[in-house]
Amino acid sequence: MSGVVKSHLVQIGNSRGVRIPKVWLEQLHLDEDVEMSVEANQLVIRSASHPRQGWEDQFCAMHQRGDDRPVGEFPRSTWDDQEWEW
Repeated sequence: MSGVVKSHLVQIGNSRGVRIPKVWLEQLHLDEDVEMSVEANQLVIRSASHPRQGWEDQFCAMHQRGDDRPVGEFPRSTWDDQEWEW
């Protein structure tokens, strides 16, 4: 499902809500928690799940410990020398 879908705001207590089609929820991986912001006069809703959250800090810490080098070199084979063509 893509394109524009017309909907209407529904009353939820003192607030208003909008129904998001199930297909879009699945496509965008929206679960229970979402983040909302206003950008360029538009309402933006995105998943609050950040699967790689904290990775950058961990990579920086690995670098400071000198733990960010390759584990080892792969041994060369005859295929590398005889069969591989650039």
